[in-house]
Amino acid sequence: MFGNKRTILLGLVLTLALFAHVANADYVFGTPTNLGPTVNSSSYDWSPSITGDGLEMYFESNRPGGEGTYDIWVSTRATKEDDWGVATNLGPTVNTSSWEDSPTISDDGLELYFNDWGLWVRRRATVSDPWGERENGSLININTSNVTYATPCLSSDGLSLFLASWDPWDLYVSTRPTRDDLWSEPVNLGPTVNGVNSSTWQNYCPTISADGLLLVFSSNRPGGSGGEDLWMTRRSTIDDPWSVPVNLGPTINSGRWENQSEISSDGRTLLFCSNRHSGNADYDILQASIDPVVDLNGDGIVDSADMVIMIDNWGTDEPLCDIGPMPWGDGIVDVQDLIVLAEHLFEEFPPVE
Repeated sequence: MFGNKRTILLGLVLTLALFAHVANADYVFGTPTNLGPTVNSSSYDWSPSITGDGLEMYFESNRPGGEGTYDIWVSTRATKEDDWGVATNLGPTVNTSSWEDSPTISDDGLELYFNDWGLWVRRRATVSDPWGERENGSLININTSNVTYATPCLSSDGLSLFLASWDPWDLYVSTRPTRDDLWSEPVNLGPTVNGVNSSTWQNYCPTISADGLLLVFSSNRPGGSGGEDLWMTRRSTIDDPWSVPVNLGPTINSGRWENQSEISSDGRTLLFCSNRHSGNADYDILQASIDPVVDLNGDGIVDSADMVIMIDNWGTDEPLCDIGPMPWGDGIVDVQDLIVLAEHLFEEFPPVE
């Protein structure tokens, strides 16, 4: 019976290989690259936020040509395979002579949250319409709190807003039942995430993955590479507690400062800001691929032996095989993981460039 089950599942894998077009896997980070002069300048460019379709990137900059000290700019591209276009200022409809920073755009591109001595939001009916007036009525439970909040990050469904507090720098989350409701008073993510020395550690600039299971943030806690590093915490489901944060490692973190990250909606790209190339002169926006690791037995090729390992762990939460639909898995080895494996059948690993 087990042999028949394995045969059936192997057949399913081969069938999926014919139809699987998008796949992710257990992951390593690729070498970070600078987004280049169409996005970055000789000034401070940071805090990227991308729409769900991956075609608009909003960020903060103090480059010349703005309305105030720091403005919100946007870069667009025709497809996710294209390079980002020349960034443009959102203009006086959005930016003022004050300081607009830490933008976060909703997946559908219709809500834009940002800081300006408090949290604000602008809305538009469609992506072709102009932005409406800034308002903060829906944020009253956040802005009237005894705690000052900054660096917002909106979840994919638009119902959770991750934040950092000032003094001490802790991570919080505010929620709402629907997008028409008020945001709740923020709740501290607790000592597992923020640590027990939050009075001296700075935890800020959270970014949440589209599936809500991975949270990346900046911190100067011990165990990093220097300056501020990017760390991540995970949870098995959105109802489970967050795990102890781990450092993203030396591929992403340097001896300088890395912060203000963003995870693309498909889980394939990490964007972040760093001054590694410029000292303290400016910050640039960099990106690193999140590359699949699907050679489960480590023999240098993705083949039937890896499929057998997955089948043997079918229905479990074995992390070795839980490689889809996002790189960090979803808590169960199932058809989503088979799709990932099928996409990379017969590839050498590491990939031959």
